[in-house]
Amino acid sequence: MNQAFNSAAQLGRALAQGDITSEALVTATLARIRRYDGQLNAFVEVYEQSALLAARESDGRRSRDQSRGPLDGVPFAAKDLFDVEGHATLAGSKATSGTTATRTANAIKRLLNQGMVLIGKTHTVEFAYGSWGTNPSSKTPVNPRDAAIPRVPGGSSSGSGVAVAAGLVPVALGTDTGGSVRTPAALCGVVGMKTSPGLVGRGGVQPLAFLFDVVGPMTRSVEDAALVLASLQGEDANDPTTFGLPQQDLISDLDKGVSGLVLRHPPMGELAAAEAGILIRFEQALDDLKAIGAQIDEKPLPRSLDVYASLTANMTTVEAWGRYRTLVEKKNSLVDPEIAKRMSRGVTMTVGDYLDYLEQRRVMQIEFEGYFTGADAFLLPSSPITAKPLEGIHYSPAPFGTFTRLANLMDLASISIPMGDVDNLPSGLQVVVRRFDDAMALRVARALEVHRGGLFVAPPQY
Repeated sequence: MNQAFNSAAQLGRALAQGDITSEALVTATLARIRRYDGQLNAFVEVYEQSALLAARESDGRRSRDQSRGPLDGVPFAAKDLFDVEGHATLAGSKATSGTTATRTANAIKRLLNQGMVLIGKTHTVEFAYGSWGTNPSSKTPVNPRDAAIPRVPGGSSSGSGVAVAAGLVPVALGTDTGGSVRTPAALCGVVGMKTSPGLVGRGGVQPLAFLFDVVGPMTRSVEDAALVLASLQGEDANDPTTFGLPQQDLISDLDKGVSGLVLRHPPMGELAAAEAGILIRFEQALDDLKAIGAQIDEKPLPRSLDVYASLTANMTTVEAWGRYRTLVEKKNSLVDPEIAKRMSRGVTMTVGDYLDYLEQRRVMQIEFEGYFTGADAFLLPSSPITAKPLEGIHYSPAPFGTFTRLANLMDLASISIPMGDVDNLPSGLQVVVRRFDDAMALRVARALEVHRGGLFVAPPQY
């Protein structure tokens, strides 16, 4: 069985039917990583021995009819912001202490409790503070979709996006503060979910801006995203935003379709930052959704996307500077100069500024709830551009937050799905929904996935 680009759900079914063992699956996964990761730079570290042991334990459970569910025995990876007991969490930086973690992050534990097999940890932009996906402090993962030109993977969950797109693992965890799951998903051509704040606990995850940070899955299918998110949700003793929240049913309505739903989008003029090919693909996605029964509704935003993006960036800078300033200001600091420069904008921002930002956010959230009235979801491209060449890009301004930060600022949920290639490079469609309506985002995304007979395109060279 050639499982490299199969979905996690397909692999789970094959394991349940006895077509493959978890040990064989993990062995093949490790072999692919050894073969390709030298040129992709997706992984920080690979847990070969513990992964094989976990796979054998999964096979043992299945032989005793004690399988833990549809993902038991399926491999996954996690961004190097997630603690794994016995391993250091470096957060993509030479400036971190490298202290061995004494606990495993809530999200990882939840997947392990479902029988999934942790393969290793993936590279991230330093402290998750950047969206090109570049990292001179450790390694920059390479987008697998172009065999001729090394291109940016998108960040900050860069290694997770590359690992899933290149068929190294079917599932990887990322974090999203202003688009850090959705941007690499769009640029690498996979599915990436920005979850509702509070849905997935962040215990054991190194923060960037706690106000906005969320944990989300990166997969090759919408079905996989739903299955993984169903396992991730729930109370986390180390994250108060999860306390007392009922769990969502993310599966029952997944294949219900979009007939009768109202899907809203801004006028094309408000998306002028996007490349022409991106807008063509976006209009085709709108047409497809209309063809399968959705009502497509155009309505101008209360404010420009740039306004939302700018406020989110300022608030993130204040939190990031407050958290990492001692590492940046340290004599002979090992923080990458470009990351330090970005964070140092926080020097000029006062407590009064931050309180003003919070008040602006409150007003905008009220406005946007009014904008959402009468609609089930809001649509826009995930990224205004396709993946650009890596050479020299690290020091250039990145435009990705223009289309993604809105969801973080407003405490919304959002999923990015492949929208079709533009000049042989992936583009992404973003489905944005109200907080705790994650199931609706998955439902809309799944409808397009089914209509098109799948969304993910495997890079041929891998």
